[in-house]
Amino acid sequence: MTGEKFFLGRQPILNRAQQIVGFELLFRSAESLLTASFQDTHLASASVILNALSDFGFQDVLGRHKGFFNVTYDMLMSDAVELLPKEQVVIELLETIMLDEAVVARCRTLKTLGFKLALDDHVYSPDFSTIYQLVDIVKLDILAIAPEELPGMVEKLRAWPLTLLAEKVESAAQYTVCAALGFDLFQGYYFARPVILKQNRVEVGKLAMLQLMEQVMSETELSEIEETFKLNPGLTYNLLRLVNSVAIGLRVRIKTLRHALMVLGLEQLKRWITLALYASNQSSGAQSPLLEIAAMRGKLMELLVQSLPDPDGKEYSDRAFMAGILSLIDVLFEVPMSEMVEKLHLVHDVRDALLHRTGGLGRLLLLAEKLEQADFQAVNEHLEECGISLDQLLAAQLETITWSDRLSAAL
Repeated sequence: MTGEKFFLGRQPILNRAQQIVGFELLFRSAESLLTASFQDTHLASASVILNALSDFGFQDVLGRHKGFFNVTYDMLMSDAVELLPKEQVVIELLETIMLDEAVVARCRTLKTLGFKLALDDHVYSPDFSTIYQLVDIVKLDILAIAPEELPGMVEKLRAWPLTLLAEKVESAAQYTVCAALGFDLFQGYYFARPVILKQNRVEVGKLAMLQLMEQVMSETELSEIEETFKLNPGLTYNLLRLVNSVAIGLRVRIKTLRHALMVLGLEQLKRWITLALYASNQSSGAQSPLLEIAAMRGKLMELLVQSLPDPDGKEYSDRAFMAGILSLIDVLFEVPMSEMVEKLHLVHDVRDALLHRTGGLGRLLLLAEKLEQADFQAVNEHLEECGISLDQLLAAQLETITWSDRLSAAL
């Protein structure tokens, strides 16, 4: 790996079925955090992207997903951009690029080579009709466009065979509006925002899953846990698939529920029951992104704990995993986190992390969340607080991506 240190951010892009289909890749040189010039920052990012390509390849950064990333005018016009893996990359033209004849000609060349192109933070204009014939995706920042102007803009862009992507979708209400307007792709963390139900009850299927979580956390007898599973065939099926997947790393094939419970042991059982909850099909279709993001939070936190000079044993890394993966449990069950924590028998440091983001696990959870948001300044500060180096973070990220990719493929 080169001597240059950099941050790696991935922001999820979802389709209409709320499945993650890609990530916008955000690389930032560690040195560029100290640089005031916006242009210098993006030029530094361009060199970092190419360094990343030569060091470990986009496959390690993206897994099975497509990668969207920004290019400046200089990067677009350079031969270097042609080194990118065209099958897995979408090249985003920054809004600062003047869409003149030279840019149109360059886009035509890249299209001939097989690249997919996108316009980032775009605002419709009839003057851009030539470029609309070349690009594949147009990204509209829904927070930067007046709500009353958005429908007309979408309708005009529909004159071309474009895929429309709504950026900055931060709430379920915004998603509903954009989906109704006909957007095909969505970028933002709306699926991870709690949607709290007004009624103070949980539907029967979710109540059974919550009961299972309570049993596991309070170390109930295996026979009782097995009975709860038997009452929920869908959950049992998901757990057995997870246990038999490559993600678990067991040498024996699990054929029965009791066999799975006995072989796994309590700590692994906690992990895979939680994963099975997120992977269950009994809710509103948001499971796929929730599973991926929550599982990645947990695995990243586990690996970061293991990278510390005094990791405090396997039990602490197990608690780190649980804190990460439970951090979206309120979204899954659509109840406040305080209510979820009250129902589960969690140890104090996990409780404090989930409720207040305090303590060692709370700091790690904040680090994981800031990394998802690509808030690299905050990530840098939390790294110092946690005693973790940037190299350790990047190594843990790449291992987490590989692990998550295997896990999702098994579901």
